[in-house]
Amino acid sequence: MENIKTVKVKVNGREIEVPSNYTVLEAARAAKVNIPTLCYLKDINEIGACRVCLTEVTGARGMVAACVYPVAEGMEIKTNTEKVRNARKLNLELVLSNHDMRCLSCSRSTTCELQTLCNEYGIQAGTFLNDNAKEVKHPIDDSSVAIIRDNNKCVLCRRCVAACATLQEIGVIGPNDRGYDTHIGSAYEMKLADTACVNCGQCIIYCPTAALYERDDTQKVFDAISDPTKHVAICCAPSVRATLGEAFGLAPGTDVEGKMVSAVRSLGFDAVYNMNLTADMTIVEEATELIDRIQNGGKLPMITSCSPGWIKYCEHYFPEFTENLSSCKSPQQMFGAIYKTYWAKKNNIDPKDIFFVSVIPCTAKKFEVGRENQSASGYPDVDVAITTRELASMITKVGIDFVNLEDEEFDAPFAMATGAGEIFGATGGVMEAALRTAAELILGGKFEKTDFEEVRGTDGIKHGRYKVGDLDVKVAVCSGTANAKKLLRAIEAGEDDSVFVEVMCCPGGCVNGGGQPYQPAVVRNNVNLPAVRASVLYGADSDNELRKSHENPALKLIYDEYLGEFGSEKAHHILHTSYVKRGLYKNIK
Repeated sequence: MENIKTVKVKVNGREIEVPSNYTVLEAARAAKVNIPTLCYLKDINEIGACRVCLTEVTGARGMVAACVYPVAEGMEIKTNTEKVRNARKLNLELVLSNHDMRCLSCSRSTTCELQTLCNEYGIQAGTFLNDNAKEVKHPIDDSSVAIIRDNNKCVLCRRCVAACATLQEIGVIGPNDRGYDTHIGSAYEMKLADTACVNCGQCIIYCPTAALYERDDTQKVFDAISDPTKHVAICCAPSVRATLGEAFGLAPGTDVEGKMVSAVRSLGFDAVYNMNLTADMTIVEEATELIDRIQNGGKLPMITSCSPGWIKYCEHYFPEFTENLSSCKSPQQMFGAIYKTYWAKKNNIDPKDIFFVSVIPCTAKKFEVGRENQSASGYPDVDVAITTRELASMITKVGIDFVNLEDEEFDAPFAMATGAGEIFGATGGVMEAALRTAAELILGGKFEKTDFEEVRGTDGIKHGRYKVGDLDVKVAVCSGTANAKKLLRAIEAGEDDSVFVEVMCCPGGCVNGGGQPYQPAVVRNNVNLPAVRASVLYGADSDNELRKSHENPALKLIYDEYLGEFGSEKAHHILHTSYVKRGLYKNIK
């Protein structure tokens, strides 16, 4: 590791020693002084564009953008002079000059970073708005089933562009035109739905305002709950219980499973279920499929299929790998499929009268529910997928005091899950869960190892190698499509010979999905959110007496009563799906 020298600087008169490669912003934060930012994202978007972080330093001509200006020996940094405060306020007022300030009706009100900064600097109205000001009115792009773009709320911070192009290496959005006409859009002003967008929603969670947000499907759910002819059920994804509390002021890493169940039941659903059960189901089907491919010369490496953003990315950018994808549906779709077939038949409910909802950390799930071959009962497996944020909105709208709720449990018989199902929301979790089951299915008996530490953690690409009987099983795990690209290129070049690969679309996995609660840049820049959130899932796993998916009694009951063996013809018909090869700019519904 390179030996980095240190320098001494003064921050508001206090001398500290910091690495010589620090910026003024990093030096100030090392001194426990917060310099406000709007466009800055550490390692992702360091461009000094918004000028909200202007700061006085010795040796500079005028004020500098703290996020990009390097420190030097003996530098004096002044973060709170009248000149600095006035400059920041002026720049915020300029940002507001063409900003849609209907804040009361805005989906980001109270979570908007621009609103927070304006409150801090006492800005109550647009100083530069007048009758002669050029009025900017951008049409709202609501073409996508998952993501809506409103450039009237855009502050041109380019954080969404960096998330798409730098973090994910997709780049379907960017700045169009120049000067006053600059706006964020797609090439040739294409609608978002007509691009190779994978609906991951990383642009949403990094946007500081409401220029990007998910399509709100909560009214559809409220309408179904109010319809006496509908049986309305919901299942909750593994990672939602690790993040929902953040929407109500609880610290990241707070497990709110019991409160979540209580709140969802209070909304009026007929049944509240644990999606961890079908995470277990995905594992037994996937492990069975993997063994079959290894033993019978199937297409390898087999790649996981539970992340719909990854699936769409593969279809667009690596269509040659679609044959490598596991044919398993995602846990969300499996739950709806089982509910509208097995459970509907067992309880004499017509599947057309079932309205099935999933609460999920993922905006791409909104696209998934409309995919072909996702209707095992003849009706869509899942009617509506709502994000963690949408669930929080529903809870707030009906006046539920979330923080003070008593814990409740999921409804039987879809309440029980193993520790393997718990960890599904973290990068590496699907792989670890699958290995626990595949090892025992291969051996036909007990495999003592349950913790596969090599595939844990938030590194972008991870590898593991395990001896299972006579088999040498090499595996790879990656999260974020930029890392998926690197891994797939290595496989194509023969540089990686893994037989089983897990890919999650969002960096860090579902715990960092595009539908998770908003966290401001100051938190994302200084807290490893995926790791903190994932700790909830791994804690639940270690506390669970059942650690392997195939040991789940509720799962066994479904197979005994309805599906038969793991990987049976009936299971394949209900729980498996197919894929398409998409062109880069061809919208295939």
